[in-house]
Amino acid sequence: MKVTIENKKGLNKDLKVFIDKKTISTYMNDKYEEIKKNVVIKGFRPGKVPNDILKKQFGKAIFGEVLDKVLKETTTKALDENKIKPAGQPKIDLKTYGEDKDLEYIISVTEFPKVEIESIENIKFDEYNVTIESRETDKRIKEIAKNQKNFVDVDPAKVANEGDLVVFDYNATVDGKEFKGSEGKNTQLEIGKDLFIKGFDKQLLKVKKDEEVKVEVNLPENFPEKELTGKKAIFVCKINAVKKPKAVKVDDDFAKNLGAKDLKDLKELITKQINDEYKNSLDALSSRQLLNQIEKIKLDEIPENLKEQEVKILSQGMKEDELKKNKKDIEKKAINRIKTGLILNEFGEQNKINVSEQEMQTEIQKQLRMMPGQEKMLQEYYQSNPSVLSNLRGQLYEEKILKEIKLKANSNLKEITKDHAEKLLKEENEKHMKDHHDHEHGHDHDNSPDEKISSSQKGESEKKTKTTLKKPSKVKKVSKK
Repeated sequence: MKVTIENKKGLNKDLKVFIDKKTISTYMNDKYEEIKKNVVIKGFRPGKVPNDILKKQFGKAIFGEVLDKVLKETTTKALDENKIKPAGQPKIDLKTYGEDKDLEYIISVTEFPKVEIESIENIKFDEYNVTIESRETDKRIKEIAKNQKNFVDVDPAKVANEGDLVVFDYNATVDGKEFKGSEGKNTQLEIGKDLFIKGFDKQLLKVKKDEEVKVEVNLPENFPEKELTGKKAIFVCKINAVKKPKAVKVDDDFAKNLGAKDLKDLKELITKQINDEYKNSLDALSSRQLLNQIEKIKLDEIPENLKEQEVKILSQGMKEDELKKNKKDIEKKAINRIKTGLILNEFGEQNKINVSEQEMQTEIQKQLRMMPGQEKMLQEYYQSNPSVLSNLRGQLYEEKILKEIKLKANSNLKEITKDHAEKLLKEENEKHMKDHHDHEHGHDHDNSPDEKISSSQKGESEKKTKTTLKKPSKVKKVSKK
């Protein structure tokens, strides 16, 4: 094989590939040897059909297969030998070809630009460590205790008020007829929560133990017996007990019930838990700072075909007049996403970053745990949607890249309070929402402004980086992990 580079124009190159007919003949003979053992031709034993007979009967079809194989193999080899990384599918232009002819063709390819990543080490970004004061820990523990209500029996003469627990048996009918699930024993309702059927628990106000009361409600839209939805049901309720809430004492026993050794250990666990909540969001803020800095790194040229693909993705759903009006803005965004993706991918390759199957399985199990009761459905979803797994791999890949960049770049560690952290996150989210609004074009925003990596790029870097910041949610369980 002989390869020469012609018409080199920036990132666009034409490679002229020449393969002599002797090589083509070798490929053809190999193919004849492969098929002859399965070919049945009268007058010849299986596997003994001469190649000239096979050529006469199957030559054209076989040559098509061989040509396709040769083009794939030699194109890949030509690009590899010339250290060309194609940004998109190369185009093939056949000049001469045939079973008994030399093969000559042109590879037209746009290559990825050379990316210099040394400047990454000069990037500056902030890292944050949140100092959690003891009052914040105590406040969180009190919230947990509040949700760990103990209910105790009261004087039978006492009536049920809001916040009390009512225990009762019931028999229900619709139009005087019982139905599936119309009976219940020792059903417990906390008055004021409205967790049974809308408006049910309010009708239990002022009831006493051993009383019998009728409750009338309309069965909800999601009632299992579809023919009964929206119909009036009468519940005859026998009150077994009325219980009052009793405040939980925050002590060592309380801590042990939550999985801690004692109250001191619980406070340490809760402090770490609160810190971790803010750490995740603040790490995302740091990542966004990094991506914004990476976006400023200059590249000599952006592949036009990638730009066109990205613009097409970003403008999905837009009307023609909207596209025309916002063309420059969309093109700028497309270029920034592609550029950032190229830089991150180059960094990943140079640092030999990859995502192992073990890491993928760990992440999948993590996702499954986040949806209790729906694990099987989610597992099947992953199995039947390879693109979803590919997106997940891309996400993990980018997280590993950003983590490695943080180790090499110049970080400025800031010790901040919880209030300062919330202020930072609020400001960043407001800025994010403003940017999102400024980029609103009346089309589908599956690709947010914070997804810096181009979705049109190939390889592991084609997936998007998301750094959406969220205010930490309150955690109700204590974990020692």
